[in-house]
Amino acid sequence: MKILKSLILCSGKKINLYKIDCQKPSKNILIIGVFHGEESQGYYAIKNYFDNIYRGEDVKNNIYIIPCLNPDGMKSDKRKNINGVDLNRNFPTKNWQLIDKNDDFFGGKSPASEEETKFVIGIIEEIKPDFILTLHAPFAIVNYDGPAKYEAEKISKFTKYPIQSDIGYPTPGSFGTYCGIERNIPTVTLEYSETENLNSIFSKSNKIFDWLIKEY
Repeated sequence: MKILKSLILCSGKKINLYKIDCQKPSKNILIIGVFHGEESQGYYAIKNYFDNIYRGEDVKNNIYIIPCLNPDGMKSDKRKNINGVDLNRNFPTKNWQLIDKNDDFFGGKSPASEEETKFVIGIIEEIKPDFILTLHAPFAIVNYDGPAKYEAEKISKFTKYPIQSDIGYPTPGSFGTYCGIERNIPTVTLEYSETENLNSIFSKSNKIFDWLIKEY
């Protein structure tokens, strides 16, 4: 696994995009952890798998990985980035809304106002992913946008979490809307349980990563 590109934020924190190459790829897969700083389970699941499990064998697809999209938020254990923006409400969707900056779901002063958002948009435009998996918490569900029912069913089987096609509340400016609904890219949002221990999360995540790399 190699660093393909990096972004140095205004805070000095770095976001890395890693890549696992396949000589004869059938798909481009993008995996993103930590949109929200207090949801660090995805970062640790990615780190555990690629530090301790993955050995580079049987690679079927090109895999692109951002272990942590919101390093400032993760450091402070807060949902938003250093500018107080919810990155998962900052994408330039048709339903983006300007709301009070003190709201937990404040999506920025304008769509794609944040460095992190622009970085991800550029990656999507460059690699044209065939499937995207984002790692969140705390609802213990498999949510999907766009034509991702098959992928959601597979991930539900690995995690034993139920599939929920609607998160249950409005999500203007969300990543799932931007990619899945408006660009028709199969997109799954895996919501880990906030009460689940990391070893259990690792076991479930390892199965998902193995499937994406070796079989999907």
